[in-house]
Amino acid sequence: MSWAGPEDVFLSTSLASYLDKKLLVLLRDGRKLLGILRSFDQFANAVLEGAWERVIVGGLYCDIPLGLYIIRGENVVLIGELDLDKEELPSHMTRVSSEEIKRAQKAEREASELKGMMNKRMDFLDMD
Repeated sequence: MSWAGPEDVFLSTSLASYLDKKLLVLLRDGRKLLGILRSFDQFANAVLEGAWERVIVGGLYCDIPLGLYIIRGENVVLIGELDLDKEELPSHMTRVSSEEIKRAQKAEREASELKGMMNKRMDFLDMD
């Protein structure tokens, strides 16, 4: 049996106010998950029902359904309740298919790698 310290009790009670509400969960690896909080424990492990991952690349986005999803508490950076009366995304965002968002992610990754490679070359040429 594990002992929950005062900070664990505070975290658990604060998560209790989010039970059965639609949440946005930001993970350490940058993923954004949305869903209804159905359960949690003293370690902030959480269960989202009807979960989906929102992938955003530039002005494009895609919601990838995950279903019932368990999140390990140590991976959580931020949890926030979504206002159901407001639009979740700005109007300029365009919803695309999962195939299109994967192509956009690949292009973004390749552009970032190219930029890094060019910066290394420029640093090499910089002779102060």
